[in-house]
Amino acid sequence: MSLALTDVVLTYPDGDRTLTALDHVTMDVAEGEFAAVAGPSGSGKSSLLAVAALLIAPASGTVEVAGRDAAGLAPAERTRLRRDHIGVVFQQPNLLPSLAALDQLTVMAHMAGRPVRAAAGRARELLGAVGLAGQEHKRPHQLSGGERQRVNIARALMNDPRVLLVDEPTSALDHERGASVVALLAALTRERGVATVMVTHDLAQLDAVDRVWTMLDGRLSAAPAQVSGAATEGRPASTPTPTGR
Repeated sequence: MSLALTDVVLTYPDGDRTLTALDHVTMDVAEGEFAAVAGPSGSGKSSLLAVAALLIAPASGTVEVAGRDAAGLAPAERTRLRRDHIGVVFQQPNLLPSLAALDQLTVMAHMAGRPVRAAAGRARELLGAVGLAGQEHKRPHQLSGGERQRVNIARALMNDPRVLLVDEPTSALDHERGASVVALLAALTRERGVATVMVTHDLAQLDAVDRVWTMLDGRLSAAPAQVSGAATEGRPASTPTPTGR
């Protein structure tokens, strides 16, 4: 599996008590699989992404990325594992206003120590893959909201990750543009063989995914059949094992 969380518990201090953000969560996502985690705000979705992205270490349980257990890694090793194998699509694109679309991507390769000339070629290829060929030199203010999110997706793929983590990618978009972004994520997941996890509260955007989990009060479980977009014609829904207590 490209991404595997096993019996993960994450807690936070909250005054004189302890808040459990993730309650014995187990999930796995294979290469080329597009999975979604649906649930209301405050249910633990953002905590799940933070743990999967190796930004926060859980209190217990294991997180494996690209077959490597992150437990016990030194901070520098965790950073390297995240940089080399994980791409993150943030809820807000947070593009640098002074940089053109092409440069938004090449700066990622520069930070990873990759050759600039090769990075420019890959950046052009990725912008073409997300439907932005010919717009490489536009700055964020010259792009629509959907186009900025496409740059955000291309940027997350720049270092050829094994795992793609996507945080509410449609929250600032209308339904049509949101559906287009989710369809793009599905296509890129399968074409590039990445393991993609998208967290969302928008149940209307799940038709393109392969599996759906629901999260409530830090517990992850199989989604009800009527929620799962995987159960579309021609693609049978799989049933993940419920987790939690």
